[in-house]
Amino acid sequence: MDITTLAPHTSAVSRQGDWYLVQCKPKQDERAEENLMRQGYACSRPVCSREKLLRGKRQLVQESLFPGYLFIHMPLGANWAPLRSSRGVARVVAFGGQPLPVSQQLVEQLQARAQSCLLRAFKPGERVTLKEEGFAGIESIFMSMDGEERVILLINLMNRQQQISMPLASISNS
Repeated sequence: MDITTLAPHTSAVSRQGDWYLVQCKPKQDERAEENLMRQGYACSRPVCSREKLLRGKRQLVQESLFPGYLFIHMPLGANWAPLRSSRGVARVVAFGGQPLPVSQQLVEQLQARAQSCLLRAFKPGERVTLKEEGFAGIESIFMSMDGEERVILLINLMNRQQQISMPLASISNS
């Protein structure tokens, strides 16, 4: 896959240079991306669609796959100074004082994974099917969320109803 096909949150990139990880100020990764792109930098911020219940209605929102981070492509010999003063940017992630390049293949894989990602919201009492190994195909009832990424389910095991907590990603619609 060519990096130029990674829209909407990646811009076209020449093959000269490397990708680097940028840490953004809290809750400002979208702002940082906009400001860097306005300055002519190519950025990649993998986003995932998430269904949320807002004011009782299901709405689809776009969220960063890695909140607080984005990837930036720096051409060979580019000036790093403007990054420090860009709105929303906290710092370039570095080890031993040197920014460490990230492979283009990793950036492409993360973007592709994010494009196929859809996390949906469930209503209490809704029937769901488990996808987790060992429980695959078993139907249960969604009870509630247990934090941001876990769910509490009511499952019938050995003719007894039990409450279990599982990762949100391990359930799907029945």
